Amino acid sequence: MIQRISYAFRETIASFRRNVTLSMAAVITSAVSLLLVGATFLMQRAFDNLLVQWRGDVGMIVFVRPDVTPEALKFVEQNLKSQPNVIDVDKLAYLDKAASFEEAKRVFAGDTTTLSLLSIDTIPSQFKVVPKTTDPELVRSLADQYRTLPGVAGVSLAEDEFDVISTLSGFVRTVTIAMSLVLLAVAVILIWNTIRTAIFARRREIEVMKLVGATDWFIRVPFIMEGLIQGLVGAMVSCVGLWTLNSAWTSGVAGFKAGTGVSSLVVPDSYLNGVMIALLIIGATAGGVGSGVASSKFLDV
Repeated sequence: MIQRISYAFRETIASFRRNVTLSMAAVITSAVSLLLVGATFLMQRAFDNLLVQWRGDVGMIVFVRPDVTPEALKFVEQNLKSQPNVIDVDKLAYLDKAASFEEAKRVFAGDTTTLSLLSIDTIPSQFKVVPKTTDPELVRSLADQYRTLPGVAGVSLAEDEFDVISTLSGFVRTVTIAMSLVLLAVAVILIWNTIRTAIFARRREIEVMKLVGATDWFIRVPFIMEGLIQGLVGAMVSCVGLWTLNSAWTSGVAGFKAGTGVSSLVVPDSYLNGVMIALLIIGATAGGVGSGVASSKFLDV
């Protein structure tokens, strides 16, 4: 068993040396395509951070002061529910201080100054309001009315911002996914072509191995490993590039003034780590599939 494993690794390394140019092309193409895939995930998460407050068709957020009395809080809720023709009462949601603080951690992920000023004790709770009406003037008049209620810290409206961000998010996602899929397909084809070239270069050797009783899988494994390693190396390069881009973006956002909203576009490290693990799996799988198909198709030499 050890001899077989040693043989597979030796042949894989030898094949890399024989096809340096094609191997490098496959690795670079894999890296670029997977970098786009990873960037797509990060951009989508960044846009989701901007929209996290407005999910579920929320059109208005009524913020309640952290020191509000139970009576004033009940009065605000009753006022909201007193407009069933304008507000979807069934979808009215209340986020207490703990839930609001968890949401703030995501919204202000890149604004450490603002986030440091917030705590469960100081953050306002909030009512998520889903309007039934499509009349923006009516929604604004309601917002002005709620701002005067005792215990209300402020009112935010989605208005045009939600539509702009949603449209931009969908466009970026569609374009980047399409580009990354095309490049990933090109990478698989390059790996496939590299393995085919390697098999043709060793066709005499493969014929001799078959004559002395070598099985197809014994011959195929080094080629599959070669493609898998090409995809995995490309994924590792893409992870380095993605980490570099995310670090540069996070550092750049830190230079913006607090309260601009740009800080919401920062992606936490935990999510970035998950994306990089996914890229490694995708890269290894793509390389293994491409080389496996090529070695199966062209092994009969």
